[in-house]
Amino acid sequence: MTRVSLRSFAAIFGIMTIQAIAQPPRARDLAVPLEGTPGPLNAITDIAGIEVGQTTLIDGASVRTGVTAIWPRGKQSDDPAFGGWFSLNGNGEMTGTTWLEESGFLDGPVLITNTHSVGVVRDAYIAWQVQHQRKPGTNSFGGGFWSLPIVAETYDGFLNDTNGFHVKPAHVVQALDGATSGRVQEGNVGGGTGMICFGFKGGIGTSSRISGQYRVAALVQCNCGAKRQLRIAGVPVGQELDRPSVASTARPAEDRGSIIIVVATDAPLLPNQTKRLARRASLGLARMGSTSGNGSGDIFIAFSTANPNAAKPAGGMATLSMLPNDALGPIFDATVQATEEAIVNALVAAQDMTGVDGHTVTALPHDALRQVLKKYNRTASTR
Repeated sequence: MTRVSLRSFAAIFGIMTIQAIAQPPRARDLAVPLEGTPGPLNAITDIAGIEVGQTTLIDGASVRTGVTAIWPRGKQSDDPAFGGWFSLNGNGEMTGTTWLEESGFLDGPVLITNTHSVGVVRDAYIAWQVQHQRKPGTNSFGGGFWSLPIVAETYDGFLNDTNGFHVKPAHVVQALDGATSGRVQEGNVGGGTGMICFGFKGGIGTSSRISGQYRVAALVQCNCGAKRQLRIAGVPVGQELDRPSVASTARPAEDRGSIIIVVATDAPLLPNQTKRLARRASLGLARMGSTSGNGSGDIFIAFSTANPNAAKPAGGMATLSMLPNDALGPIFDATVQATEEAIVNALVAAQDMTGVDGHTVTALPHDALRQVLKKYNRTASTR
């Protein structure tokens, strides 16, 4: 995300300034011991074709929100990808999942925002399709079409004036059109701007793994968990840091708030196999200490960028490739590892934030994290 004529953009669309945030440290910069081999960017964009766009809204004392968009094949493509989804706990929303389940295709981007902006984000994407004459790859007939976008949410009402409905269609368009490959901003950005994770400031995080000739990656919008639950590299970090010097005014006791996890791979998987990947994201979350509490909407989606043109094959017959189920073990491993690191990256990248009604949430303190890992002999240099 770059700072390009932000004042002009705000003046044209009548919106608040969109903040640009410099790239913060990541988990591996703090010597957190993590399993597996990451891709070059250690991000979901390590998978060829994927583009990510984010609009971050920070204004005055009460606006702390935004939108994140993930295009499976890039914004220029209208080719659906095989996909599946899984709800670990359903106290949340991800629109379009009934058609995803029925058709087996992720038809368009995955969009993530705050709970009360799901509707405007969904409608704005459909309007974007109409404006760009972009028909869905699975639902078009003659000159018309109907669209069932994937839009997910987590609740940011502790830091954001969520009932102010600050996400506007122009913000969604900016995330969609501004999506790029390359580095992905993490922490207090996009849909994750006002989120809280394990009692510390949360937000957007991403990571990738190389699994043989394939790549697997995850992007999370984390807003879940209680501080007492937080574990990093197997260490009870939350319990160690649950003292006044690092305490925040965030929800102290219960696991509530939600997490959205997007898993991507270039391995040739069929829709039922991508659903199996989405389920494995649960294990990456569990490594962090979460038990998926009643108030947490923990909803995951996975897709494969292999098998292009499967939705509308030339000649009417698709020839597909797939990994046999017996070969999925390393892909499952990579999914769990990438999910875990994506959550840690979101925590490490996030910064202290004060929002609506003066609520303040502190970020995970880097030096204290290093000290706790060292105490348990769990650093990358000693593992």
